[in-house]
Amino acid sequence: MVDSVPLLENPERLARPLIRLAKACGVSTSYIDQVGDYVENTDEALVGVLKALGVDASSPESIDRSLAHVEQAASERPLPPTIVAHVGEPRSITVNLAAESTIVTLTLDSPNGDDAVRELKATVDPSTGETRITLPDDLPAGYHTLAIDANGKSASATVICAPARIPLPATVAEHRRWGWMTQLYSVRSHDSWGVGDYGDLRRLAADAAKNGADFMLINPIHACAPITPLEPSPYLPESRRFLNATYIRPQDIPEYDDLDEAERAQVDGLHAGIAARNDDPNPMDINAAWDAKRQALRAIFDHPRSPEREAAFTQFKRQSGPDLDSFATWCVAFEVWGAPWGDNPWFSTIAPDSPEVAELAREHADLLEFNRWLQWIACEQVDDAQRAAKDAGMALGLMHDMAVGVHDLGADVWANPERFVTGVTVGCPPDFYNQQGQDWGQPPFNPNYLEETGYLTYREMVRSIFAHAGAVRIDHVLGLFRLWWIPAGHTAKDGAYVTYDHDAMLSVLAIEATRANGMVIGEDLGTVPDYVRQVLAERGVLGTEVEWFARVDNSGTAGDPYLPPSDYRRQALASVTTHDLPPTAGYLDFEHVRLRERLQLLTEPVEVFQRSATAERDAMMARLMDEGLISPDVAADVSAHEQQIVEAMHAMLTKTPSLLLQAALVDGVDEHRSQNQPGTSYQYPNWRIPLTDEQGRVVHTDEVFSLPRMRSLCAVMRGER
Repeated sequence: MVDSVPLLENPERLARPLIRLAKACGVSTSYIDQVGDYVENTDEALVGVLKALGVDASSPESIDRSLAHVEQAASERPLPPTIVAHVGEPRSITVNLAAESTIVTLTLDSPNGDDAVRELKATVDPSTGETRITLPDDLPAGYHTLAIDANGKSASATVICAPARIPLPATVAEHRRWGWMTQLYSVRSHDSWGVGDYGDLRRLAADAAKNGADFMLINPIHACAPITPLEPSPYLPESRRFLNATYIRPQDIPEYDDLDEAERAQVDGLHAGIAARNDDPNPMDINAAWDAKRQALRAIFDHPRSPEREAAFTQFKRQSGPDLDSFATWCVAFEVWGAPWGDNPWFSTIAPDSPEVAELAREHADLLEFNRWLQWIACEQVDDAQRAAKDAGMALGLMHDMAVGVHDLGADVWANPERFVTGVTVGCPPDFYNQQGQDWGQPPFNPNYLEETGYLTYREMVRSIFAHAGAVRIDHVLGLFRLWWIPAGHTAKDGAYVTYDHDAMLSVLAIEATRANGMVIGEDLGTVPDYVRQVLAERGVLGTEVEWFARVDNSGTAGDPYLPPSDYRRQALASVTTHDLPPTAGYLDFEHVRLRERLQLLTEPVEVFQRSATAERDAMMARLMDEGLISPDVAADVSAHEQQIVEAMHAMLTKTPSLLLQAALVDGVDEHRSQNQPGTSYQYPNWRIPLTDEQGRVVHTDEVFSLPRMRSLCAVMRGER
């Protein structure tokens, strides 16, 4: 008889000083992997992660000193720097001060700027002797400030008071809604500049609404580098606080109509030089597109604005605060001093508050203003797209995708390094999608900084995303609970999970979503503990169900039976596929097998992988037959019934209880090519594949919803077939 695998650390391990220190610092020392196996983190990984947190664990003596310091600091802290409360629920806080000498004030966060101050009392808990402060039962949602003072010893805390659950928008509570997923850059019109843009998004969203859709999920549109070469992945932005200016459409800027003849000729000439690329089915040249468009934008920026427009720009700058100046300064430094990597060390040697940066800003004041202006225009155009979507009848409109993190040499990290942890990168441990684990090369938020500052950075980021959206999808939502930190010099296998205060971060999401009457969807695929999904559901965050991954008992074995649609979660966004898989037609045709073999990504013979892919497809056909959506004859000849099977898989979505259903534009036009192949960078043209049909012909923005195949899929999603 084989002994069962332990699911908890034994007492001997828990007693080790290193393990105690790691846990005291919020570092997990073991975890359960995707297939349910218990895994203990190595000492080397724990020491590396603790070092990144500024905790010395390099020797037994240093571990003892660090542990004593951590325990002492916790015992002497008057009150925690961030306190989470839920609207209408009682909340009391223990403070390390004498009750009789403690003065307590609570300053309320008021939307109109008129902060109200309340005086509270500290009392002694008779059962424990602890000094406690009880918050008012009628505390409104918001970010309040609690201050205490006792004999000259003072402290303050941010009180994040949030709805206990994100309420469903009335339009979704009425009945479930469906929408589309698309890669914005991939869908182009004749007015585009070789890459899909915010003008295309406005047209797509309006056309989708006219065909019954209620939302459109797009790839992250976080800010990227200001000049070429650009990073193609939208999931590796330079800043999550600001928008991607490369998607601006120059012709839609109001000042474009005011250009004189020579200025108009310059802009139109630049467009004419790049417009032919809108008809090219080959991978897009995003650098050529931005080089041309940026010149056009500069010409429009240089044209005088009306007093009304100048006032609007000034107001935008004031509302954006110092972060806009920091971002624009990084952009100027990037352009003037060059990309901050390779042999160009300015990122790590010149601080934002240095005399060199001040001189740079003075010498290039116009360039600084240009980068501020780009953000203003981007905000206007995304707002226009959201407005067009809602005006055309969408219940939610745009659904923005929030990337996990940012580039380690990007604007956010340079301007505010204290917000991040260096010496580690974020990724995920091995699972059945990637046996080596993954390293995304991004620095994590510093959980200690977030707590000390009342999660202000996270609040501002979430608020800026909801400013232009009806819903937000959070990539790798597990990151609200824990992130897999990989110490420098280690592989993705040898990391450790660092915990985050998910209650605080979910409360921020609840406040901002409620204020925007929006929704939050968490991408909870892969190694996600059951308790995470339970907590998300309790807080009103939808999970993610994907047909190709939805096996009985969450099995990772290809060929195991798929879930019946009735077993999908109600509190979820359900879809057939994701952007990390080929379109459904391509997946059915084993495009992923051929692609991985060609790129030499397989860790097993291609014949073995092909057998598993075939078993997976057979299992899906069996599920579709069980649901009465296809016949045995169709299942026996997949290639001859491709469209019928694609539509059957989408029809199966309509049999689920899930609140939101999602189709992909690529499935409506019969695209076969992958948008992204995980595990590659420049071996495959990730994030640069334009939208084409089954003949490889480019499908332009104004054609998408006129195609017979697309109209047929719309009917399926509307429940008419």
